[in-house]
Amino acid sequence: MAEAPRPWLAIVVILVLIAAGGGLSGYLWYTQRPQGPTSVLTVQVGDNVTVNYIGTFGSGPQLGRVFDTSVYSVAINDGAWPKGLEYTPRGAEANYTPLPVYVGSNAPSGGYSLANQSFVSVVTGFWQGLLGLPGNQTRTIRVPPSLGYGPSNPACIVERPIVENFPILQTFSRVGFSSAYPGVNPATGATFADPHYPWNILIYSTNASSITTMNLAQVGATTSPGGWPIVVTNVSSSTTGSGTITVRNELNPNQAGLILGYDFQGNGPCRTQTNGKFIVTSVNVGAGTYTADFNTEVTGQTLLFTVTPVNIFPPGKG
Repeated sequence: MAEAPRPWLAIVVILVLIAAGGGLSGYLWYTQRPQGPTSVLTVQVGDNVTVNYIGTFGSGPQLGRVFDTSVYSVAINDGAWPKGLEYTPRGAEANYTPLPVYVGSNAPSGGYSLANQSFVSVVTGFWQGLLGLPGNQTRTIRVPPSLGYGPSNPACIVERPIVENFPILQTFSRVGFSSAYPGVNPATGATFADPHYPWNILIYSTNASSITTMNLAQVGATTSPGGWPIVVTNVSSSTTGSGTITVRNELNPNQAGLILGYDFQGNGPCRTQTNGKFIVTSVNVGAGTYTADFNTEVTGQTLLFTVTPVNIFPPGKG
């Protein structure tokens, strides 16, 4: 005889299936539930941050060239990363380290030391561009002159002649001679090489108060005292030895913004020291002039900074 159906068994099976289904639904909800925001430390005003950076020109004739960097691989790779005219290498790899930056308009008075580092103020566009950036993420900041190194100072820009004339005979006071030619003994009849121009100098005559020299130039003689070639194009003299030497600066308009000069005469504005640097920003052949800009190369330029925060120290943390 067949066994009678067991209604209670069917009920148990149904209950087990319901329980299993409920557990699966719970598991799926847990694994696929909306995730809450995680706490990520980002750069804020008042923080102190160490930053790796690559600074390049975003405008002007040097567009794309590197003017400064904290990254050694960039510093040594001139092929992929051509350098600006005033770029200064730091030497060994150990000298390339992240820049300690105080994030704000002014670092605290007297500087700021934290975690054995001295944090410094930077241009406004640099620190503002760091805001909201997490550690080890990279961003490129575009910094106009108003948030960077400011506009060019017109007082630091001078116009100079392409063709220059020098007297064959020159008379100096003894102090003036020593200043122009330090270490040279002014004995009558002695000759020595001019320290800048392509000719020898004869001590023509001397007395107790003054020294007269004669520049012994020859047409075609060439040298590069300021950063580009100059050539003697003409020498006109009389039987008495007086006359002029004509020298031409070998510059052309295509070089504008791409030649670094050295003010060996020491008479330029803003940087009057010997060998003060300037950039030849224009060459006007028709007017017979070139322009020497004694502003630093980053002044008046839009700059691009590729930045990566390495360590972020919120206020009171170190």
